Amino acid sequence: MNHGYPRPQLQREEWTSLDGPWDFAIDREGHWSVPTQVKWDGTTIVVPFSPETRASGIGDTSYYRAVWYRRRLEAPPTRDARRLLLHLGAIDYHATIFVNGIKVCVHEGGYTPFSVDITDSLKGDGDEEIVVHAFDDPHDLAKPRGKQDWQLEPHSIWYPRTTGIWQTVWMETVPLTWLGSVRWTSNLERWEIGFEAWLAGMRRDGLRLRVKLSIGDHVLADDTYTVISGEVHRRIALSDPGIDDFRNEILWSPERPVLIKAQIDLWGGRGELIDSASSYCALRSVAASNGRFMMNGRPYYLRMVLDQGYWPETGLTAPDDEAYRRDVELTKAMGFNGARKHQKIESPRYLYWADVLGLLVWEEMPSAYRFTKESVDRLTSEWTATLDRDSSHPCITTWVPFNESWGVPDLPQIEAQRHYVQALYHLTKTLDPSRPVIGNDGWESAATDIIGIHDYDADPHRLERRYASAEVIPQLLKQAGPAGRLITLQGYEHEGQPLMLTEFGGIAYSEDTTSTWGYSRVRTQKDLGAAYSTLLATVHSLSLLAGFCYTQFADTYQEANGLLMADRTLKIPLETIAEATKGPPGGPP
Repeated sequence: MNHGYPRPQLQREEWTSLDGPWDFAIDREGHWSVPTQVKWDGTTIVVPFSPETRASGIGDTSYYRAVWYRRRLEAPPTRDARRLLLHLGAIDYHATIFVNGIKVCVHEGGYTPFSVDITDSLKGDGDEEIVVHAFDDPHDLAKPRGKQDWQLEPHSIWYPRTTGIWQTVWMETVPLTWLGSVRWTSNLERWEIGFEAWLAGMRRDGLRLRVKLSIGDHVLADDTYTVISGEVHRRIALSDPGIDDFRNEILWSPERPVLIKAQIDLWGGRGELIDSASSYCALRSVAASNGRFMMNGRPYYLRMVLDQGYWPETGLTAPDDEAYRRDVELTKAMGFNGARKHQKIESPRYLYWADVLGLLVWEEMPSAYRFTKESVDRLTSEWTATLDRDSSHPCITTWVPFNESWGVPDLPQIEAQRHYVQALYHLTKTLDPSRPVIGNDGWESAATDIIGIHDYDADPHRLERRYASAEVIPQLLKQAGPAGRLITLQGYEHEGQPLMLTEFGGIAYSEDTTSTWGYSRVRTQKDLGAAYSTLLATVHSLSLLAGFCYTQFADTYQEANGLLMADRTLKIPLETIAEATKGPPGGPP
């Protein structure tokens, strides 16, 4: 199977995928703590698919608290004193890694990657053993779990659980001192690319880092920097082309996703090449200003779709890399310029294709469903790790730490919960001041750059009256919204933030009308096309809005309100969807 290079913004030539068959055991009560206690019975699982999925070969959706994986392999040779790193894309939820019986790493968080240098635990005899233990209490509501159901059978808007490994496991060899991570930022006003790099491994003096930026055969910059204390922090000034026509040749946008190729070389004091990696970045700006979303300094109308990121056979994991690319292509072909990845930290491979093909992405933190010190610690830790992993992707234009007050259920009444939302909003703005942040999407805004409203009213005429023009804003925000919740909390008045319908529609069509649902339902595919076109025409006519996010991209388990079937089969012609999504000629850009 092809899942693509797992870390697209820092690629090396020497790497090995460990996806495929692993020995597997379920520890239902979570009693085993070391590999010698595990009762291996010959069962195998196909990594990286979770044991709840059919593609894994297990397909067990019952309750269990822990799972174990074992893989025997011949490790790549660590010649010339090189190191061997083991990378794990995502393991839900608490992971412990053993190499040849030695505990080498512990990690908590079901959506973020981690790595460990396993060189010193290798035997070197060609028969190495890696064991992964994943503990994931199915009833724990104080951990970020997103749409994973705590009930035995999926109900309402929640879906089957995901336990253990669900993203790629891989290895790579690196020198004693290597490029650990890089971060790119874009400053369009100054026509600069921000570059930061952190080295890992053995500390050395006299190191230099060369960074070469290019578009095609055109070199934009070729600079060498002295490494100080294992780090480099630089602003790379680019030549301003001046005329807009030339500027547009280099700016990234959904309509023209220009990427800047980066080659990064680490050199020693005697002129020897120590490490080398390829990366990419882009020059673009995003902001929320004067009631509009801004892209590259100009108002930009957002036509987005809510995307849960599930597949029928493989759950949260895409069947292969082509599936990620296909989802981005389908989203754009349906006329959307962005996707809100709902309650999921998506694989870097999806973000890579969004970067390459040109699709805006809102990244949303999977919710916990209790408000406790433990849930605050867990969610904050994983959210900051997410920002570290993904902030260099040009496709990401908005961060969403909370959705519909999930995890903060008493937001209007309890001050501590409001402080939590505000704190995470400001923390996000501190770690990444370059993007808008929606503190709590849907309702009860207490700190936000965009006011997102969830409104599943199926009557276009009522929507038209409710969001008729800017004159209705004061009354709209002070009264209970469509879900019976205040759109903004008292004391947090509208200060010119853009307003968007960030969830609406949800029109269901399915031949199965007994076990599926939507926020409204039509009887035929023709009716779906008509209802979608009418609803989108209404939304396009609402000058009050800076854009929209339609629910949803594809059917997801019992939710049959996608524009596509769960397997991405079209329900209605692509041309019908695209025409309605884009709106009339001469409408918003």
